[in-house]
Amino acid sequence: MLPKIKPLALLRIAIGLFSLFLTVPAALPANGGGCERITEADQDYLICTFDVRQARLRLFLTDSDGKPYEGFDAIAEALKAQGDALVFAMNAGMFRPDLRPAGLYIEGGRQLSPANTRGGSGNFHMKPNGVFYFDSKSAGIMETNRFLQSGLKPEYATQSGPMLVIGGALHPKIEASGTSAKIRNGVGVREGHIAVFAISEEPVTFYQFATLFRDRLHCPDALFLDGSVSSLYAPEFGREDGLTPLGPIVGVVEKAQ
Repeated sequence: MLPKIKPLALLRIAIGLFSLFLTVPAALPANGGGCERITEADQDYLICTFDVRQARLRLFLTDSDGKPYEGFDAIAEALKAQGDALVFAMNAGMFRPDLRPAGLYIEGGRQLSPANTRGGSGNFHMKPNGVFYFDSKSAGIMETNRFLQSGLKPEYATQSGPMLVIGGALHPKIEASGTSAKIRNGVGVREGHIAVFAISEEPVTFYQFATLFRDRLHCPDALFLDGSVSSLYAPEFGREDGLTPLGPIVGVVEKAQ
């Protein structure tokens, strides 16, 4: 005979299970991902999450003539001509005035820009910086020097900086006392195949942004992509940003309906 459980005990069990549910990343839709709006520590973000084993995640830099796409509209038009559709896109790493990548850039297995390990000023050189890399089976984020020593040959890779989260810990130079707040975007990876992109909808500090990836999005490694120029293409949220010409862009492609 099963023991009787008091109503109060049942309530406590239900609350515990509900709390556990809140701390576990939700399963992705059958098509491999999607976007949602969340609030964390009174800051609003758009989060777009994709399983690289299901979603067709790609990097974009130049068109067939070697001219930089500069923005989402040009990529969407090029894909449309091929019978495809752009369903998500975001700027994917820092770039030079001519829109060429500031560091390592690999597209379709070809290295189009070498890694940049030099010192300097600015966020890109806030060491350690890192590399976001992926193919149709896996994804990862790794400190630049570690990536170069790893021997990995990914289909796609882009370098940016600084790292936000490294092995579950915040970048050593990111402090809670920081006051510089900007619109920011970045990417994290969890489980070796889930890419999580985030863009703030209002200015946030590096600390707020890094803790978002660590504590809310459960990403043990995350990389800052850029600030101020941060842009998003997510039509279902009314976002088809065209604020400024962009260099590297990451996007998800689907067959046109």
